[in-house]
Amino acid sequence: MTHPSQEFGDWPLKRLLTAVVGSGPKSADDMSHAQAREAFQRILAGEPDETTLGAFWLANRWKRNTPEELAAYTDVMREESVVTAEPDADPVDCGANYDGKHSSAVLGVGAGIVAAAAGTPVVVHSGDRVPTQKATAYKHVLDELDVRTELEPAESAEMVDETGFGFYYQPAFNPGIQDLYERRDEMGVRTFVNTIETVANPANADVHLGSFYHLAFAKKLTDLLNESDQLEFSRAIFFQGMEGYDDIRPGYTKVAEWNEEDDELEDYEIETAEYGMAMESDDLAVDDVTAESASITEAVLAGERDDAFADAIALNGAFRMYARQDVDTLEEGLALAREVIADGRAEAVLEELQAF
Repeated sequence: MTHPSQEFGDWPLKRLLTAVVGSGPKSADDMSHAQAREAFQRILAGEPDETTLGAFWLANRWKRNTPEELAAYTDVMREESVVTAEPDADPVDCGANYDGKHSSAVLGVGAGIVAAAAGTPVVVHSGDRVPTQKATAYKHVLDELDVRTELEPAESAEMVDETGFGFYYQPAFNPGIQDLYERRDEMGVRTFVNTIETVANPANADVHLGSFYHLAFAKKLTDLLNESDQLEFSRAIFFQGMEGYDDIRPGYTKVAEWNEEDDELEDYEIETAEYGMAMESDDLAVDDVTAESASITEAVLAGERDDAFADAIALNGAFRMYARQDVDTLEEGLALAREVIADGRAEAVLEELQAF
């Protein structure tokens, strides 16, 4: 419910629908930064009724949000909902799509632990069965591995500094977004909240690693980072991951790399065959995504697998090292990833996480 002392401007969602965004995908106008800010402030305050909120979300989906609108939503989320806890380490922020994966293994836990073992701290964050897919995300794989996930933000930061890998739990660090869960669930389609929650950056990291479905969307996301007053990423890498998640896909993966210093977006391709990996997407498919992702991760980190999953986790671990510029090339990172698996350092990080 709206706090009685909270004051808004002149743009309730119903007026925005009527006058700006609600006339259909071809004739709708874009909101100003101020209008988008006010809209999301009203949403987080619980002011719009359910019908109006649903219509507003759907209108945004039809017309497609601009980077300026997304930046406004993100800034309000960071100001009014996100509780940050910054570790002493400066980790790579991994914000994969929160609604998860439903047919291929989640590789990011293993990849993040491998990177941490090699000296690249990594933060991951997710919710719990987030709409619309409600599929397997970081939390569920970590739960299956007996790693604590329902942590307060300060505990998450402590986990990063103790182990090199940390998990931030959305209901704890982003309660305003969590409060929208039921309404998002009733929508039945993704909304702009699915986009902005991935860049919440609860650890105030300097580098972001994310995913996209199409290259044009990566450009929109880097423009969002530029437009935002609250996000201070100096470097971001987005790629066309498996099922929209932050896992490099077998074969061909499109990558978009952005640096704040020159504000340029460079795109290129990763071909797994160039790294001696003869794998296809079907090789990473699983039936029980949560349980199998965990058991595969555990076996790979213990050095007990030498297959497509081991290759994929090593390559994704190397990519996290590269994102933070701890290695100059993926080849260098891949060699280091295989080294920390072979000598037991990666497995030791998992054991430290389980003991945390």
